[in-house]
Amino acid sequence: MRDRVHRGRLAVLFAIVTSLMLTLLGRMWYLQITTGPEYARAATENRVRTVSLPPVRGRILDVHGRPLVTNRTRPQVSVDYMTLIHQPDRGRAVLARLAEALDRPYEEIANRARLCGQGVSRPCWPGSPYEPIIVADDVDARTALSIAERQDEFPGVGTALRPVRVYPLGTAAAHLLGYLQPASAAAGSGGGARLVGRDGLEAQYDEVLAGRPGVREIAVNSAGKVTGVLGEQDPEPGDDLVTSIDSRIQKITERALATTIAKARKRGEPADAGAAVVLEARTGRVTALASHPSYDPAVWGRDLSQQDFESLPLASNAVLGQWAPGSTWKIVSTAAAVRAGRKPGASYDCPGSYQVGGRSFRNFEGAALGRMNLHRALVVSCDTIFYRFADQMWRRDGGLDPVRRPKDPMQVMAREFGFGDRTGVDLPNEAAGRVPDRDWKKATWERTKEATCRRAKTGYPEESDRKRAAYLKALAAENCRSGGVWWAGDAANFSIGQGDVLVTPLQLARGYAALANGGKLFSPRIAKAVVGPDGTVLRKIKPPVVGKVAVSRKTLSYIRDALADVPREGTAAGAFAGFPFDRLAVAGKTGTAEAYGRQDTSWFASFAPAERPKYVVVVVVSQGGTGGSTAAPAAREIWEGIYRLPARSSARGGGGR
Repeated sequence: MRDRVHRGRLAVLFAIVTSLMLTLLGRMWYLQITTGPEYARAATENRVRTVSLPPVRGRILDVHGRPLVTNRTRPQVSVDYMTLIHQPDRGRAVLARLAEALDRPYEEIANRARLCGQGVSRPCWPGSPYEPIIVADDVDARTALSIAERQDEFPGVGTALRPVRVYPLGTAAAHLLGYLQPASAAAGSGGGARLVGRDGLEAQYDEVLAGRPGVREIAVNSAGKVTGVLGEQDPEPGDDLVTSIDSRIQKITERALATTIAKARKRGEPADAGAAVVLEARTGRVTALASHPSYDPAVWGRDLSQQDFESLPLASNAVLGQWAPGSTWKIVSTAAAVRAGRKPGASYDCPGSYQVGGRSFRNFEGAALGRMNLHRALVVSCDTIFYRFADQMWRRDGGLDPVRRPKDPMQVMAREFGFGDRTGVDLPNEAAGRVPDRDWKKATWERTKEATCRRAKTGYPEESDRKRAAYLKALAAENCRSGGVWWAGDAANFSIGQGDVLVTPLQLARGYAALANGGKLFSPRIAKAVVGPDGTVLRKIKPPVVGKVAVSRKTLSYIRDALADVPREGTAAGAFAGFPFDRLAVAGKTGTAEAYGRQDTSWFASFAPAERPKYVVVVVVSQGGTGGSTAAPAAREIWEGIYRLPARSSARGGGGR
């Protein structure tokens, strides 16, 4: 009985549920028939747009953890492009009120709010129209708050605290740090809101510093209006980059370079550019890297026109500047001569001039200095001893004999010291310098002989100086006949760092570091470690050893001992007068390189302490005069600053090469 009642109740319940389901299905069918077109139309009218959310960029720190580049939040004002263009006047009235509130010209705000495209010059917005377009990023908090409270007057205008790059050292280290620029939307990098490194460490380690952008997906209708936010993923902050740069020494180096160039100009030298490098001799780490002229990286936070951008001195003279090294090159020539059989302690004559191929090659100011060993030759920088070595090696290696394959020992030695090739420093741009040889000269002549031979006939009628024009024509005629031949005179010029030899300041510093540390050639590094936002060391960066100077430790020690006497009694003695050598023994070599059509290039390459070198300091000033008069005093100032020695105003420049 109970079973029958139970089955009866189930049947009634089933009938009720079935009836309800049929009713519901009927209504759904009705809705589908009657509202289907509306749903389809809504689906076609809505589109999904992806907006990149920029992360907080990692900091760049010096070796002691002090910030070289950091972030600071400050109020920024942005506009919603899609909201503005849907205003009756396409947002002109809103932008006019905004310009007045910001106390800026209307054209400035309107230009920054427009989209970049063909025929649109900077400033403009290179990113997505669905991203907030920053029109002012240096707004005081009171103004930003006032704008935020008057949204009825400023539809589509937003204010927010955003991180911006800050450079605590100002112009110091601007070239090695680099700068940021908006990412190219065409490159698929997320549009203009994301900034990417364009030079220096900012570019070299962009992936480390940049972090991971977040993503916001928004729905927009066919008119471009945002109808809702579909989802959002937060950005991840970038990692910090710890460098080997010592900000205190960097500032000392920058100041010494700028002061020296200013003094040279007061003396009447053009002194148009310069650089200074401080390198750890035993590790290959960069302690300071200065370039002059410099610029203030704060310009990247301003409304920079295309003309202003192009006028900035963005190239680093420390890694891209190339000059003949002059007598600083004699460490290469000395090492090559000793390996070729010359005895360091033997006596060699240093006449005022030496004949090479019928041409007289003179000492600096034609001075005849008598007989001396190689130690003394480096101290007083005798050119004629090295001219003789080069001439003898050129003849021994076959001279002009096309059958014998020349060894050119000085070129071989130069390459062992790392010259003629990029150092591999962790910066995005670097010059390779030049070690000229027979093959290089022949190849160069092949490329230029047509123009050279034409000039041998036509001369240089555009030259107003008749003597100069005659000289250039005679030179063109000689090069037309035999410009591809490596003459003994080329070898002589090579031996003292003249002719077609070119080095960068960083290359010369690396070469002197190899001399100082016993022959180890490093690929220099500025970065030391990558550290996560939580302080965890993620990766250590070590300068790799890329070569070895195959010269005996005895020979390298001999050259180091000779260079220790250069500041005491040699060509840099004037610049180091009164220096406390008992507290810091500085070894170095002056260089004065001739440059065709320009004033001499001033060099000083040094290391200290002389008995166990820790640092290498190299200074160059283009058109700065002699090495003893300009570069050496700057290096002295750097050494005094590094070791906190008392500065002596009695220091005077000398005329030594």
